[in-house]
Amino acid sequence: MNNTTYSVKKDEIVRKWYIIDADGKPLGRVATEAARLLRGKHKPTFTPNLDVGDHVIIINCSKAILTGNKINQKVYRHHSGYIGGMKEVSAKDMLEKNPEKAMMLAVKGMLPHNSLGRQSLKKLRVYAGSEHENIAQKPEVWEF
Repeated sequence: MNNTTYSVKKDEIVRKWYIIDADGKPLGRVATEAARLLRGKHKPTFTPNLDVGDHVIIINCSKAILTGNKINQKVYRHHSGYIGGMKEVSAKDMLEKNPEKAMMLAVKGMLPHNSLGRQSLKKLRVYAGSEHENIAQKPEVWEF
């Protein structure tokens, strides 16, 4: 009996393109599925220390919803680094003005906070509308 764990090699990694439609779906659920695909956790060859994930395109981010009272209570914060440099944007404003950024931040928070996560995030494309510029890659529709 062989008790060794198989580890995929870099030249054996096969990447696909998937498209997720966020229309009418909760923002967090879409982000979770996208993070799973970006990491490669849906593959039997998943290796935690390698980037084996696929490319993900998320369309219709402007039509994603927030459940409960998050639309009024959730606040996105960042700091400029200067004294008094705390910036706050409500979820309602963020989804109206920049829905791609809201989705990107949700996915980014679900990926590892290291070089592997930054590498995975580069394979994510986010669009507010239903049009995208990656038709040449022939993305498959991902249903969840």
